Amino acid sequence: MSAAGAPGAHVYMDALLTPNRSLSRRGLWLLMGVLVVYNLLVMVFLLAIGAFPVPIFLGLDFVGLAIAFRVSNRRAGRAERVHVTADRVQVSHRPPKGREQTVWSSPTAFTRVSVEQAGEHEARVRLRLSNRVLSVGGGLSPEERSSFAEALQRAIQSARSERYAS
Repeated sequence: MSAAGAPGAHVYMDALLTPNRSLSRRGLWLLMGVLVVYNLLVMVFLLAIGAFPVPIFLGLDFVGLAIAFRVSNRRAGRAERVHVTADRVQVSHRPPKGREQTVWSSPTAFTRVSVEQAGEHEARVRLRLSNRVLSVGGGLSPEERSSFAEALQRAIQSARSERYAS
């Protein structure tokens, strides 16, 4: 038996799944700059008409947005790798800052793919082996999850075909 990733082992799928990002770093800085300028203009106007407490809330609003974007960007650094060979289906997670860790490893012959709530926003792609279950592709859109599930199923079927052809 060849190990996953060993030289000569045919890889049927090596997918790196990352969450969708709506803004690049440059776009984020540009957006934050526009918000700062807008808030400063509104603040000057409000101070000129005597609304002294309102600028405090503009500042709190900006801080809240900055924190939300920071959390969003940090989560965007996560990744999930799905690796399928004739012998194994392996799933690894990589946190935003850290090393990749294997969270699932199972024989290809006994691993099943299922899609729960297909076509809905909360659709889940799951790997199953006996009583073990793992959801994969949580950062993908519902359409991407469906197409990923089909591709993963095809990869596992192809890997099984190779395994039992010899």
